[in-house]
Amino acid sequence: MEGFLRSCSAVFKNGSEDGSGVHVVLGNEACDVDSMVSALTFAYFLFKTSGSAGKTPVPVLNIPRSEFPLRTDNAFLLRESGLAQESLVFRDEVDLLGLHRAGRLALSLVDHNVLPSADSDLEGAVVEVIDHHHLERLPSPSCPVTVETVGSCATLVTERIAQKAPEILDRQVAQLLYGTIVLDCVNMAPEAGKVTPKDSQYAFLLESRFPDLPPRGALFQSLQSAKFDVSGLTTEQMLLKDMKAASGGDLKLAVSVVYMTLDAFLQRRGLKQELCEFCHKHRFNLVVAMTISFNENNEPFRQLAVYSSSTLYREEVSQALERAQNPCLNLSPMSSPYADVKAYIQGNTLASRKKVLPIVKDFLREWERRTTRCGDLDDLDELEDQFDPSRSPGVDDDTRPRRYSASRQRRPGAVAAEDSGPDEDAQVPPTPMNSLVEGCPLDNGMPRISAEAILEKFSKMAEAEPGEGGAAGEL
Repeated sequence: MEGFLRSCSAVFKNGSEDGSGVHVVLGNEACDVDSMVSALTFAYFLFKTSGSAGKTPVPVLNIPRSEFPLRTDNAFLLRESGLAQESLVFRDEVDLLGLHRAGRLALSLVDHNVLPSADSDLEGAVVEVIDHHHLERLPSPSCPVTVETVGSCATLVTERIAQKAPEILDRQVAQLLYGTIVLDCVNMAPEAGKVTPKDSQYAFLLESRFPDLPPRGALFQSLQSAKFDVSGLTTEQMLLKDMKAASGGDLKLAVSVVYMTLDAFLQRRGLKQELCEFCHKHRFNLVVAMTISFNENNEPFRQLAVYSSSTLYREEVSQALERAQNPCLNLSPMSSPYADVKAYIQGNTLASRKKVLPIVKDFLREWERRTTRCGDLDDLDELEDQFDPSRSPGVDDDTRPRRYSASRQRRPGAVAAEDSGPDEDAQVPPTPMNSLVEGCPLDNGMPRISAEAILEKFSKMAEAEPGEGGAAGEL
């Protein structure tokens, strides 16, 4: 496989000047071990079986190369399998959109079955899907889909290889697949709730064909130790290490797996500032941190935190998680040192991120529907008032500063800066991100309009003669 990966890397280093097509096998944006190995081995399968219709198969890891050192378990498995990181191809090294527009791209998705919104323009290039998550893709005769909720996507890739081209299953490929299945299925322990009969079937097949593979328990412990090694990582690196993003309407959030207890995470020095900076840098409004640790019996212990400097977003997402029934997370509130962070013990320890993400995505679809339905700014302000702790009956609406989101600046009936006339005082400065609207430390330098300035403007308009200040209905 090493030679195959080197040739893949050369395709892009040479700029693909021959104009030939490329069949990219793309894992998900978390780029965990399963995503990486599924991409590598399925691309290798396509290469060996000439299953790419004349296009060169290339596995692409769906993160920038600079982030790969954060995937400590990925790096460990590569080393143990005798593969060099230098031979890998990363997302920031490939212009997928350019290839697609040139008609040179075929795209297979592994370990996810729908593209994120940022990659929606690539949808026309998708020719196959292999995944073990909840099916979200609409059926299409041009795109065969293999989706089965097994413990590891690598199990489905192993099945494809064993059934279609068992001769390419050498020891190096077997170790990649075996290590991934064992890690994803928590050492094949039924009590962890991850392993299925098909995972066990193909783990046993690999063990039978290659009896010199590392012992299952020892391999799992080594990978687990590497995965949980967060020593020296910043908060940003911890959140990026195993993160998936999702969005709906004006809300963009990250769901990150954090490999320590929530108590230890919340005690990190300067955490609130770092969470705010993370949201600002990566343009998130909210972060869901799912922490996981293991006791001496190797049983998982899960906790969950929801961070946003917007009370509305934080409360809405928290309530969606609290109310979830498919599955029920069994969340119990725990104390948090920060008002912007809601913290929980997650009683349902079997609910991994794979099971929580559909809850989040369902909420985001409903959120987008609700916010799109709002016809004017006041509708959403009323919704926000429900979660504003400073809001109480009798507060004068006219003196209360409003909080507007960027996505609502150009709604019918609302005034845009370019429509407000030549008066400099009426020009609206850029609206800060929603993640910064309620006390984020980075918010201090952002331009704002004070309530007094707004009242003064309204007073001037009220005093103006008809024809001098414009009709009030134009505001």
